[in-house]
Amino acid sequence: QVQLVESGGGLVQAGGSLRLSCAASGSIFRINTMGWYRQAPGKQRELVARIISDGSTNYADSVKGRFTISRDNAKNTVSLQMNSLKPEDTAVYYCNYRAAVAGSVASWGQGTQVTVSS
Repeated sequence: QVQLVESGGGLVQAGGSLRLSCAASGSIFRINTMGWYRQAPGKQRELVARIISDGSTNYADSVKGRFTISRDNAKNTVSLQMNSLKPEDTAVYYCNYRAAVAGSVASWGQGTQVTVSS
């Protein structure tokens, strides 16, 4: 079982920046994917960005060029640098972990609120 603890959310004006961090602990499989999802009120949870333990990344089209995901495998942490924030980025952001093992179940953080004012 893997536990995830997020930090770094908050309130920022449009055009500003925030950095989210997530620390994983527990039974961490060496090869894994960590990422960030978000859920706005009345909408489904969606992928924002994810990064595999080899450094490969994927981004949602809506955040490409503005957000950067990174990880520290030695510390089992993942971060999301968010620049040029827009009001439509407002959501609860969730950290996610999934081991590269068939049948593995994803772990989720408790979520951190990001609010971008116009």
